[in-house]
Amino acid sequence: MSKDRFDGLSEFVLSAQEGSFTAAGARLGLTSSAVGKAVTRLEGRIGAKLVHRTTRRLTLTNEGEAYLASCLRVLEDLDEAESFLATGHQEPVGRVRIELPATFGRRHVLPSLLELSRRYPRLDISANFSERLVDLIAEGVDVAVRIGQLKDDADIAARRLGEQRLVICASPQYFKEHGRPKDKADLILNHDCIAGLQRSRRSAWLLRNDAGEFELTPVRARHEWGDGEAMLYAAVAGCGVAQLPTWLVGAHLRNGDLIEILQEWSGGEMPVHVIWPRTKYVQPRVRVVIDEFIRLANDVSSGFKP
Repeated sequence: MSKDRFDGLSEFVLSAQEGSFTAAGARLGLTSSAVGKAVTRLEGRIGAKLVHRTTRRLTLTNEGEAYLASCLRVLEDLDEAESFLATGHQEPVGRVRIELPATFGRRHVLPSLLELSRRYPRLDISANFSERLVDLIAEGVDVAVRIGQLKDDADIAARRLGEQRLVICASPQYFKEHGRPKDKADLILNHDCIAGLQRSRRSAWLLRNDAGEFELTPVRARHEWGDGEAMLYAAVAGCGVAQLPTWLVGAHLRNGDLIEILQEWSGGEMPVHVIWPRTKYVQPRVRVVIDEFIRLANDVSSGFKP
């Protein structure tokens, strides 16, 4: 390995984080000119332009964004290695990037992440709450919770945490105005359905077929919402019939805000997994999050069981 392999790395990372050579130089005890020259030498060595230089602020090129992400991971790994040598145990150090289902993540996972952040002061968390199915490897995500069937992917490791059970329900006001669906066909053909937002395919619910097996069945979605809580609020407001998990609608079924229907056609379950990029060595900062999700799922009061 070349002895200057890491030359310019600190200057580049700090310049990207601070937005200027001047601010990076102040952190490093160097002049702005020295930092700029170090970054220029780094660009020449790797053969790519990393930053756009203006008189007001630095911005990263596409190559710079990708290189910065790789540099941060390398520096985090070094921090963890140094922590292990100093303390004799592998303390989670650095930033872990997590993707969570929006409503489920906020209700059932966020409190545990906040506790982790208090327990491990050197663990930094970047968590995104979204219903989008991200590409973990392409987008640099360390851990994700995924609801639904997983695709076969040799690059992804997974651990099943539990499942969620789906029920069909609507408000008393909706039934007063539209009547109750008599059966599955009446529901699909004649009623306003509330569904999750689907940008590239038709909305479908997990319903039992004539053979008694659950399958995705297309429904007529009058309203589509990109968030589970928005779907819940729409159902309670009388906007239509919804298929939602019991952990989300349970309290509303008990207090009468919503009424469950068509039990003979519903009740399908969807698996909940924690997934992460497959690797021979899982960094402590990633392992501690995976272990926390497993612990949480084993708690009988968690939302990982119907």
